[in-house]
Amino acid sequence: MSEEMIKRINELARIKKEIGLTPEQEQEQKQLYRQYIEYIKGGVRAALDKAQAQKASPSCSCGHPNCKHSH
Repeated sequence: MSEEMIKRINELARIKKEIGLTPEQEQEQKQLYRQYIEYIKGGVRAALDKAQAQKASPSCSCGHPNCKHSH
C-alpha cells in the first residue's frame, strides 16, 4: 500500500466529515478501503504463517518430545 493511497484515504475521510462526498468519491473511498483491508489481511496472514512455520520446526534437535518453542 503506497503512501499516496493512505493519504488519499485520509483525505476522503476528512472531506466526508467536513462537506460530504460526491458519488464518485464514495466509490473511490470504498475501493480504497477494500484495497487497504486486503493489504492488512495479507500482512496478518504472513505473520501467522511465519509464526506457524517457526512453531512446527522439524529440524529441532532439543530432545523435548513436544517441542513448541522456536530456535
